[in-house]
Amino acid sequence: MTLALVGAGLRGQSYARHAVAARSGRVIAIAEPDPDRRRAVAEEFGVPPERVFADWADLAAAGRLAEAAIVATQDRMHTAPAIRLADLGYHILLEKPMATSEDEAMQIADAAQRNRIMLAVCHVLRYTPYTRLLKRLLDEGRIGRLINVQHLEPVGWWHHAHSFVRGHWRSQESSAPMLLTKACHDIDWLIYLTGQLPARVSSFGNLTHFRPEERPEGAADRCLDCSIEPTCPYSAKRLYLGCLGDPAREFWPLGALTERRDLEGVLDALRTGPYGRCVYATDNDVVDHQVVAMEFPDGTTCSFTMAAFTPMEHRRTRLLGTHGYLDGDGQTLRLVDFRTGEEELIDTSLAAGHSAADGHGGGDEALTAAFLAAVAGGDPSLISSDAVSSLASHRVVWAAELARTTGTVVRLTEEE
Repeated sequence: MTLALVGAGLRGQSYARHAVAARSGRVIAIAEPDPDRRRAVAEEFGVPPERVFADWADLAAAGRLAEAAIVATQDRMHTAPAIRLADLGYHILLEKPMATSEDEAMQIADAAQRNRIMLAVCHVLRYTPYTRLLKRLLDEGRIGRLINVQHLEPVGWWHHAHSFVRGHWRSQESSAPMLLTKACHDIDWLIYLTGQLPARVSSFGNLTHFRPEERPEGAADRCLDCSIEPTCPYSAKRLYLGCLGDPAREFWPLGALTERRDLEGVLDALRTGPYGRCVYATDNDVVDHQVVAMEFPDGTTCSFTMAAFTPMEHRRTRLLGTHGYLDGDGQTLRLVDFRTGEEELIDTSLAAGHSAADGHGGGDEALTAAFLAAVAGGDPSLISSDAVSSLASHRVVWAAELARTTGTVVRLTEEE
């Protein structure tokens, strides 16, 4: 299947590479504003110069060049290309979040429906082997009726500093609230597992640590100039120089700083770019910890915690039922049967890791395969994260943010 890649950053490259590696997709057009990245990705996929564009609008102006498009631009830049490409007849693999406002997400969903194209939002957690097994166990009634869910998103101390203090997602104004940019995955996943939308939502969260008041005495504005850098857990020097020599870490997180893979290139990026700044002296404003409580129509309750102050690991989930208990770490499930007292450990044998850099536990690859198979076979049932279901789970995220910022419990109607 022919593909147009719109936004050739980490996420766009990952989906494109999975398609090419599986021999089910071929990238024939690229739109990417960064000239170095645009040149490198075009060379990697063998895209001719006449189909390499600096702006998605130029690609769209050329008409429908491919059967499907991967839209992986920055979060606030999803809406216009998604709608325009849908109008041209492209099937679309759309990076999450759909959009940064409910109105724009609705516009995208409407465009997909009126053009009768397939659109898959990249809620990759739905597609992992671990999720498929967990969903099957729940649907089979292995723990009886589900009563309560406890879910943790361990963002990771250095990952939070990289993406949400120094990086592209540090500001609600230029991106969106962290619950949307990072954890719409998790809210969507919890809704998918329970099979229902919540009736009521509340939330609490703050930016507590990564702020000027927490700045240690003697800290400099940049890590390269800082006398306390060697003992700081958020040292940019330690993090990014430590990536050199490791191909996976050179791709991410180092690829966000620079295309160079040498000492001087990294040091130059730390001297001049945003990733070398002190975490207590940036313009970040997104939360560094948040909890969301949900009550579902059947009485099931769910608590979700997202926090920076953890190792970067798989999500952790406990599911409490009337007849059993499931405890999962993203790879292994512990199943306790209350009727027999027996315990079972189930390993989903994931080859991929927990982060975006290593495939989200196999979810990136499985999502890409499902989307391409759906388009090739004309079978939308292969896509579980279509525009309608994704819009519904996004609305829960916006309800939770409303609850957090207003100190209220938000009730969701069936229409919402």
